[in-house]
This record gives sequence, C-alpha cells and structure tokens, in this order.
Amino acid sequence: MAERTIHQGAMAARLSPIALWGVLAAMAALLFAWRVGTQWPTAPAAGNLDHVILFYSTLPRAAVAVLAGAVLGLSGLLLQNVLRNPLAEPSTLGISAGAQLAMTIASLHAPLLMERSQGLVAFAGGAIAVLLVLALTWRRGLEPVSVVLAGMMVALTASSVSAALILANGEYLFSLFIWGGGSLVQQDWQPAIALTIRLSAGAVAALMLLRPLIILGLDDASARGLGVARHTSRFLVIALAVWMATTVAAEVGVIGFVGLAAPALATLSGARTLRQKLIAAPLIGAILLWLTDGLVQLAAGTGGERIPTGAGTALLGGPLLLWLLPRLRLFEWPHLGSNGPTPHRASRPWVIILLLLAFTLVAAALALVVGRGPTGWSLASGDLLADLAAWLAPRIGVAAAAGAMLAAAGVVIQRVTGNPLASPEVLGVGTGAGAGLTGVLTVSATAGLGWQLAGSALGALAALTVMLAIAARAKFGAQRLLLAGIAMSALCSAVITATIAMGNAQSYILLRWLSGSTGQATALDTWVALACLPPLSLPLFLAARWLDILPLGPDSARGLGVPVAGGRLMLILVAALLTALAAMVVGPLSFVGLIAPHLARLIGFSRARVHLAGGMLLGALLMIVSDWLSRMAAFPYELPAGLFASLLGGPYLVYLLARGVPHQR
Repeated sequence: MAERTIHQGAMAARLSPIALWGVLAAMAALLFAWRVGTQWPTAPAAGNLDHVILFYSTLPRAAVAVLAGAVLGLSGLLLQNVLRNPLAEPSTLGISAGAQLAMTIASLHAPLLMERSQGLVAFAGGAIAVLLVLALTWRRGLEPVSVVLAGMMVALTASSVSAALILANGEYLFSLFIWGGGSLVQQDWQPAIALTIRLSAGAVAALMLLRPLIILGLDDASARGLGVARHTSRFLVIALAVWMATTVAAEVGVIGFVGLAAPALATLSGARTLRQKLIAAPLIGAILLWLTDGLVQLAAGTGGERIPTGAGTALLGGPLLLWLLPRLRLFEWPHLGSNGPTPHRASRPWVIILLLLAFTLVAAALALVVGRGPTGWSLASGDLLADLAAWLAPRIGVAAAAGAMLAAAGVVIQRVTGNPLASPEVLGVGTGAGAGLTGVLTVSATAGLGWQLAGSALGALAALTVMLAIAARAKFGAQRLLLAGIAMSALCSAVITATIAMGNAQSYILLRWLSGSTGQATALDTWVALACLPPLSLPLFLAARWLDILPLGPDSARGLGVPVAGGRLMLILVAALLTALAAMVVGPLSFVGLIAPHLARLIGFSRARVHLAGGMLLGALLMIVSDWLSRMAAFPYELPAGLFASLLGGPYLVYLLARGVPHQR
C-alpha cells in the first residue's frame, strides 16, 4: 500500500507540470476567445471591416504568437545544447540585437534590399553577431559566462548604434524602434506562413541531427571519441538556430526571454532526454508568448496597444527567471577565477596614481583643443577655444565624473560580493536607474534635475538590493549572479522600452539617455556631477578597511571586527547613488564599471584605497577618450560616448576572460 501511495504521488508530481501548462494554455485560449468575441463581425460579409480585422489581423496575430514562441523555444534549446550553456539564447548571444542593427542600417542605406529580402538582412546581422561572440570566446573554450558577457557586449554595442542611428534620423526610423520592441500586430498571413516554414524545417533538421546534438551536449573529449565532427556539427546547428531566431526578428522584432525560459522550464517540467525537450521547449515557448500577447491586448483595452509584446515578455520573464535561478542546474565548468593570475602589487602605487592623474588632465586638455573642423584637424586657440569651451567643457567634465563614479561603484560591488564579474552594468543597476528615471518622467515630462536624480537613485538602489539579496540568500557564484543580472536588466529595459514605444516627449529623452550620449550635457550637469563626486566617494575611502576585508567572506569579516550587515548596507547605498548619478548623464551602455576596476588591479592596485583611486582615474580617462572619439569618429555627426566606452572596454573584457579573471586579493 505504501509503495502504491508513493507511486501515485510520483505520478502526480510528474503530471503537475503538464496540468500547469494546460491551465496556462487554457488561459491564453480564453484571452484569445475574448478578443475574437469582441471583434466577431455582426454581418459576415467579405468587405465588412470587422471581418477584415478578424481574419487579417486578430487570427494571424494569434498564429504568429504561437509560431514565434515555438521557433524561439526551439532555437534557444539548440543553442543551449550545442554550446552546453544554459544562459544561451538569441538575446544573450547578441543575435537579436545584431539582426535589428542590420535592418536599421539597411533601412537607411539599402531600402530596396529590405523590401525584397528582409529575412536575409536579419540573418546576416545575427550571424555576424554570433560569429563575433564565438571568435571572442573561442580561446576560453566557449565557457558559459564568457560567452554571455561577450554576447552582452555585442548586444549593448549593437543596441547603442541602433539608438544613435534612430536619433540621427528622427521620425524616419523611430517606428523601427517601436517595431524592434517586439510588436505582434499583423496585417496579413505572410509572417505566419514564413514562421511555419522555419518551424517545420527546424524541427525536421533537429530530428535528423538528433544523434550529433546528443553527443555535442557531452564534453569535447567524449564527442571526439564518438567520431562526431564537432566544429562542423556545432556551426551547422548554430546556423540553423540563428536562421530561425532572425526570422522572428525580421517578422515581428526582438522578443527576449522566450528562448531562454522555454528550455529551462521544459527541464523543470520533467523533460529529461533531448528528444523530450525538442517537443516540450517549442510547446512551452508557444504558450508563453501566446499568453503574454493575450495579456498585452487585455491591458490595452479599447485605448490602443501601447506596450509591444516583446517588452511584455521581459516584464513577465524577468521575475520568472529570478524564480528559476535556485532551481536551474548549470553545466559544470571550471570556476571563472580558478585559473586567473594573481596580480602583482605595485611597490609605489601613489606615484602611479599621480601619473594617471596627469594623463587624465592631459587627455581632458587635448579633448578640448584637438578636433576636426570643416578644414580638417586643428588645434583650437583664442576666440575659437573660448567658444568651444562653453560647449565642450561641460560634456568633458560630465564624462570624467561619470566614469569615475561608475568605476568607484564597480570597485565596491566587486569587493562586497567577492565576485570579479560584478559591476553596475552586469547586474542591471544602470538600467535600474533608467527605470527609476522613467517613472519620474512618466509622472512629469518636465521634472527637474533633482527629481530625476532621486528617481534614478531609487531605481538603482532597488535593483542592486535585489541582486545582492539574491546572491546572499542562494550563495550564487559568478554564473548565477550574472544570470540574475541579465534578468534584472531585461526587466528594467522592458519598462524603458514600453515607455519609449509611446512616442511622446519622454520617449526621445529616454532614447537619448539609452544611447549614452553626453551631447546634451550642460554646465549645471557638470557642476552637479563634480559636486556630488567628493561627498559620495569620500566615505568609500574612509571604509577602505571594510573593502579590504569583506572579500574574505562574512565569517572572516566578523572575526576581524567588521560590521558585515551595516557595512554592506552603507557601501551598497553609496554604490547605488554613484551609479544613478552616472547613468543619468551617460546612460547604461558602457562597461566602465566592470573594466576600470580590473585595469586598476592589473596595474598593481590591490589594496582598497589605491584600488578605488586608480579605478576612478582610469574610469574618468576612459570616458574622456570615449567622448572625444564619439565626436571625431564620424564628424560632423556625433555618436554616443557610451558606445565608444563599450568598444574600448569590451576587447579588454574578452582578453580578461580568455586569460582568466585576476583574484580579488
């Protein structure tokens, strides 16, 4: 009897996920039925407007939601299996952002190509993005965290370039940004037919490649021993996954999280073998996207849809992924810092810091006087220098202050968490500041600088608090903390994207902020940033002993007399304020908070006080150079400073990952 009861309990446990997904599918079907009921034509004539809306908009939209979700679920599963990386999906590998950038460029410079072969343009952009990610991380053996960080760099860079192009071309491309947010609004059946073809071809190809896929999911030695052409098979599967994912991007825009969540939920729902996952992941992806689209339409009511479905998936998927983290089994890989070098310690660190200060001042002076004009390169002097200084000095000052703030916040976060990959950008703190800024601008588009700073600070503090609470509760390593950061960043980005999609005055403010541009900096912004920097950074220098001891762990810190809870709270608050103020003026799209602390440690600044000072100077120097390049690279046009910060810092990040992350001490 006991054995029978246990067997029945096990059966119920196995059936419960099926029942759960059945309930969710029923909810999606009910929402669809409600939508159809509100649009059912009273006079079913072929020319009736209700008839046209139902059969050429509502029904194709539901079909596209189901098909796109299934395609993304299958694409994400293939990428995760072939790369042995549970973090892999079209968004985290930069595929979707690369496809969107390619279509943005083609819309400007080759509109005929976009009209005739939009899917080919999207595939080219996605393929280039993923090849770049793989090339950057090949030496690291495609380690999951390395791949996702490289993908994040590629995605942020592509997004920044897209935002810059949209800003430069005004209303001509603004609708492309809204569409890129993942809008499922349909006008005919063509996208549904295209997605059906991709899904069918992908499913058939995946079944034909089932044995290589199973073997590629093993370690490289086992795959080699079983006679599988690893590289050829891997690239074929990646090409198949990219082809499917970019088709979705070409037809409906960027839809994140479905490709990441569907395979993970399939595993949690009881799918163990690859064959079972190949069935479950597309089904779960279809249910997720269909349900999300139904909720988006329900929220829109009769006032018109204001939130793209892609933003809705992130709003639902972010909390879902945070819930998944304790339950998600990551593949076994060497610890990210296990083979990292132990950095040397500079014998005379303050001399090096003085040299860095001199370099930073020289860079600021050169950025002010050296530039390109109508007649070519020149050195400004006299009246011309005075005129340029009124415009350039504020943006140089803002860039330097923001770089120093982000670097200081990065040093604090890395030392408090004991995680060399933690930073305001990676943990979503910068986008959290953006979400807070969005909230303030939603209340009032004319909110003053003080209100904007307060909203940004609250958003950054909330994001950072959630991240560190997750890390402390579940004792996440680098991989899980990074995944939590991706979830938080996507959640906050969805709030920003939904607001931008409204197309009002706040949209252009947020779009400019998102691109990381310093072009609108004023003298007031500069004085506020420079005035806030000393009082916010001074407590960190006074708490240098805490920052030296906290990386040793809470038990060691308590034994050495450090108030762990109170000390962390104070440091977290200061880091959040620094991030909020910096993000307000340069946006969230730089890696200064991640790169500058590593550069400082590489130079030999191992103790907290010199680490802070060196990191802040390097951050300021990096942002000054980035701001100058943003003005000179495409003169007379201006590109975002955040873009060049990521271009300068990204290659070092990849180099850092390839050779191993230096130890904290």
